[in-house]
Amino acid sequence: MTEHTRPREIAAIDMGSNSFHMVVARVVGQSLQIVSRHKQRVHLASGLDEHHNLDQPSIQRGLNCLAMFAERLQGFEPDNVRIAATYTLRQANNAHVFLKRAETLLPYPIEIIPGTEEARLIYLGVAHTQPDTGRKLIVDIGGGSTELVIGEGFETELTYSKHMGCVSYNQHYFPKGKISSKRMAAAQLAAEQKLESIASLYTRAGWQAAIGSSGTIKAIREVLIGLGYNDGIITPERLDKLYEAILKAKHYDDLAFEGLSDDRKPVFAAGVAILCAVFKSLAISEMVFSDGALREGLLYEMEDRFRHSDIRTRTASAMAKQYNVDIAQANRVKDCAEMLYNQIDSHPGLARSELATLLNWGALLHEVGLSISYPGFHRHSAYLLRHSTMPGFNLEQQTVLATLVRFQRKSLKFEEMPELSIYKRKHLYPLIRTLRLAVVLNGQRSDEPLPSITVTADKETWLLTLPPNWEQDNRLLAADLRQEQEYWQKVGWSLQLGEHTDEKPAEKPAEKPEN
Repeated sequence: MTEHTRPREIAAIDMGSNSFHMVVARVVGQSLQIVSRHKQRVHLASGLDEHHNLDQPSIQRGLNCLAMFAERLQGFEPDNVRIAATYTLRQANNAHVFLKRAETLLPYPIEIIPGTEEARLIYLGVAHTQPDTGRKLIVDIGGGSTELVIGEGFETELTYSKHMGCVSYNQHYFPKGKISSKRMAAAQLAAEQKLESIASLYTRAGWQAAIGSSGTIKAIREVLIGLGYNDGIITPERLDKLYEAILKAKHYDDLAFEGLSDDRKPVFAAGVAILCAVFKSLAISEMVFSDGALREGLLYEMEDRFRHSDIRTRTASAMAKQYNVDIAQANRVKDCAEMLYNQIDSHPGLARSELATLLNWGALLHEVGLSISYPGFHRHSAYLLRHSTMPGFNLEQQTVLATLVRFQRKSLKFEEMPELSIYKRKHLYPLIRTLRLAVVLNGQRSDEPLPSITVTADKETWLLTLPPNWEQDNRLLAADLRQEQEYWQKVGWSLQLGEHTDEKPAEKPAEKPEN
């Protein structure tokens, strides 16, 4: 087979709270052919202390696993690998420590994804790997969280992620591996309380098929098959029998079910308690198991990137509508930012297109905070972008958007800039400068097109070249630009203003004008 006809290989890694999974697939025509699966139990969630910091042994277990995965990914292009981290790294205050060390092992960005995004991707993984059953309820009980999704086709309608998982519940309700009816009842009740706020939403929405995915539900299915239920269907009656069978054990070491592996034993009782709560709260009559899960969702979306773009575009548009954004103004700022950013050479070699796309969405949504109040609206905008549910965006992307809109105007207080893991601060500075200039240049909110404007950038020194006599005709805007020069100067940046001449524009920045 020649180089030109060799199928593209893609890989996805799911860094879960209990296990890390990697799946590698070959793109063949319109479908994906799985060529290898790798799984390592790392018990990451069990390393979270009461202050939500990961301890060193759990960090090391995770890194050891990633080092092994890296061997399989030798020679993979960055565009062909997607890595998503879930509940435990969402919760860990020192997640950045883990990610920094992981960078040295894997030359690919690790995305920490919000719970609702995890739910959406799980749904996508199941929907792509199951025969179409119409309207579906997908339940995924992980180590630290449980995702519940209703959707049809490849589109989700309800997505929730609840902070209850087999590892976290095992630590809380089954300390030292002790099992009792009191402990099982407490764990189930706690899970029912978590589900109380969404149960009626789900039962009203309804579904034709309930499908479980990932390790906990897979283990329950395997044990039920071992108990003689060969069709592998999970029902309330079968769960009750399993529940009673678990109560005969006093410790997880005593669990001797056919089909239950030794490394699943410690978290099995907690997983069953959570699934019993899900069945009871949502009145589920039966559930089947699907091999598709988060990692398959990552794979299919990677191969179908336009769908990912569509989702993010739809999310941004819906958010703009929700917060009554002045779309005409948002588009003026977006178009201006795009025009300016295309003129500068910011960090060649980086994912420039991804940064440019984030700049576009930041420009589109920079005024969402006006719906709260005008004073400090840039801060309100940042809060909304950081903490809203935004399907298609990972936490890092939401943080970048929030950072851009936070620094769109007023003083540049960089001590308030959040920690980033995929991008560095220096990658964001050109975006911030570009958005600020686009906001200032469109401050009049006028439909009149902007005149010819060019920008040249030399690190922290930017030269904005405007038409001759422009300042005399636009005194208010000129005053705003002088104010902007002062903001830049306070952080060691330089914004210089020049005028177009009939001659070829000067290569070097002009002298900075007096303020």
